[in-house]
Amino acid sequence: MSDAPTQRTPLYDFHVRHGARMVPFAGWEMPVQYTAIIEEHMAVREKAGLFDVSHMGEARVTGPDAARFLDRVMTNSYAGLKVGMAKYTIMCQPDGGCVDDLIVYRLGEEEFLICLNAGNAPKDVAWLQEQSKGFNVTVADECKQWAQVALQGPLAEEILAKVTPVTLSGIKRFGFAVGSVAGVDGCIISRTGYTGSPGFEVYMPATGAEKVAEGIFVAGKDQGLKLAGLGCRDSLRLEACYPLYGHEISEKINPLQANLGWTIKFDKPTAFIGQTALLEQKAQGLSSKVIFFKLDDRRIARQGAPIYNGDVQVGEVLSGTLSPCLNKPIGSALVKVPDVEQPNLAVDIRGNRIPMIVVNEPFYK
Repeated sequence: MSDAPTQRTPLYDFHVRHGARMVPFAGWEMPVQYTAIIEEHMAVREKAGLFDVSHMGEARVTGPDAARFLDRVMTNSYAGLKVGMAKYTIMCQPDGGCVDDLIVYRLGEEEFLICLNAGNAPKDVAWLQEQSKGFNVTVADECKQWAQVALQGPLAEEILAKVTPVTLSGIKRFGFAVGSVAGVDGCIISRTGYTGSPGFEVYMPATGAEKVAEGIFVAGKDQGLKLAGLGCRDSLRLEACYPLYGHEISEKINPLQANLGWTIKFDKPTAFIGQTALLEQKAQGLSSKVIFFKLDDRRIARQGAPIYNGDVQVGEVLSGTLSPCLNKPIGSALVKVPDVEQPNLAVDIRGNRIPMIVVNEPFYK
């Protein structure tokens, strides 16, 4: 257990004022819900939800070698990324395990901003700074300078357009623009998100966080915009089959096992850290893989629940929750490769073996 004090985002007072139930998460005091998790979840699917994601970290990479450096430390390729676009990637250890999964934004020819997972941010910055030796780059820790909100749902663009002069329709998926939001200058408006619903993530100077959050909320509440917490954020991302660090990816679960091979560019000119190990595993065949499943039952399979093929344990659950859209339990699991395709997998929930229905596409599109 860490003795470090729990941190608060610049929107802590905003959450308290709006009646959030606060909980500790990744070293931060965060809203788990405002009303009911299912209500907030369905708002994101049907109208819009607003999340505080200011606990996420940021690092800026600048210098003549910036793109080449990122190609060295990331599985994806950044040398050819256009200014104004972003790309999802994995940062690997030499053995192929995941340091973190990230989104990298190209602000200029020699300037990138990286979004880091909350609990990993200090580790990630230290890793990047250590690996930057020998490159003509600077890695700056900007975690305290930024706040971030996510506006997600089918009405997100219509609502956000009320508080920004930026032409949102011109922003492509994984594209971004810089402009003012709710009167706060220097915001990065990115068409990205972690819910499986359309929407935006907005970075703003930390001092402008309350003004932006309140401005968006006021602009959208008459259209059904709900403030949303971490509770529905987890059910939303699991319905979309998005990985969460420490669950579907980790230092022990590499991107090949996590079905994230599409983020790996083995053929780029600069070999990335972990490439040799991942190529060896690809050639030898994986011992285990991440799968997603649902249950025809009311019981939820929680993290760590064992998975069986007959009487032999072949894996364990990584994430589990109730899908509000399906009204069924869903989850992910790490399963031995020979058993991934078996039709008779079952999860043990408190001594009861529940048949698993393995799915090959997101629960929600």
